[in-house]
Amino acid sequence: MARKRYTAEQIIGMLREAEVRLSQGEKTGEIRRSLGISEQTYYRWTTIVGQVSRVTRWLAKTDR
Repeated sequence: MARKRYTAEQIIGMLREAEVRLSQGEKTGEIRRSLGISEQTYYRWTTIVGQVSRVTRWLAKTDR
């Protein structure tokens, strides 16, 4: 099976959609299946995006 590649914009869009659906009470497994990604991929993406946002906020503070 060929590996899919997603752009940063696609990943962020999927994670935003997942966040909205989680807030509406949908289960993570259902969301992942509908997005077509594995559990490992979902949690890897959330970790990476979380780290990037923390670094971005930190850089914004230090630039002042």
